[in-house]
Amino acid sequence: MAASMRLLVRRVIRLSQRNINVTAAGVSARSGCCQGPSSCRCFSDDRSTHFGFETVPEEEKAKRVYKVFENVAQKYDIMNDAMSLGIHRLWKDTLLHAMHPQPGARLLDVAGGTGDIAFRFLEYVRSQQERQKRRAMRSMQTPSWQEISNNYSTEDEDGPQESRAVVCDINKEMLKVGKQKADSLGISAGLSWVVGDAEELPFDDDQFDIYTIAFGIRNVTHIDQALQEALRVLKPGGRFMCLEFSKVTNPVLARLYDAYSFQMIPVLGEVIAGDWKSYQYLVESIRKFPDQEEFKHMIEDAGFYSVQYYNFTGGVVALHSGFKL
Repeated sequence: MAASMRLLVRRVIRLSQRNINVTAAGVSARSGCCQGPSSCRCFSDDRSTHFGFETVPEEEKAKRVYKVFENVAQKYDIMNDAMSLGIHRLWKDTLLHAMHPQPGARLLDVAGGTGDIAFRFLEYVRSQQERQKRRAMRSMQTPSWQEISNNYSTEDEDGPQESRAVVCDINKEMLKVGKQKADSLGISAGLSWVVGDAEELPFDDDQFDIYTIAFGIRNVTHIDQALQEALRVLKPGGRFMCLEFSKVTNPVLARLYDAYSFQMIPVLGEVIAGDWKSYQYLVESIRKFPDQEEFKHMIEDAGFYSVQYYNFTGGVVALHSGFKL
């Protein structure tokens, strides 16, 4: 109930701010204060953004992105393997090792519809729990079976609370695929699925220890707003982690990567998923996303500290991370 009320209040405030901005823009334009192309842009009543290489109204982008992922949901995992030659699995594994979550941690994985990060998180935490138990057993000297049994019982009672992973995605079809995967893998404990917008998360403040978004933030209309929401829902000391395609640092690799991206990925999309246009957009959206340094500054501007990034595969992908004070 509290979360719903806060969500309603935020929507009212946002709408009122937009109305004020539009009114101010109209007044300024009529008063003739526009002195040049750069200043005229801020007074336009029609806010626009990019959808790949195409310029579209802001309100239209979210609908188009939703349609893209609705179209590709059933073949999303297969296409990830095909496009990256399976390397995306290593990138995601590296994300978890960098995260190093401990038992009891609460994860929010945004735009994580198919569950890849959440599944890895729960498995990693489980392995950490098993490692801690084995370490405790080795520290005991020639224990009896009764002592072993008591030790396990005590750890269960006094140990940390259950780790939880919440997968939040705006696209119901992606979540549907994720749930099907979870069922096939027998994963249910500690896992929740929520329909939600990265720019307006349906959670109270200070709820999660870790926020992840993998290959999703470039599809958000207002990246700065999504970053503010990430900061809001994290607990003090919580960690933000973003895995996203970025700028290739090696000139030779960059040329090869461009050729492969524009000439091969849409073809794979047509052959495997029967959808050329969606994968053409995904390739173009990568080129429109800020480079590593610019995105780092955006994360810092949102209020995170100790922001760092690490390049994978020559900058094809970068992992950005930061902490909430």
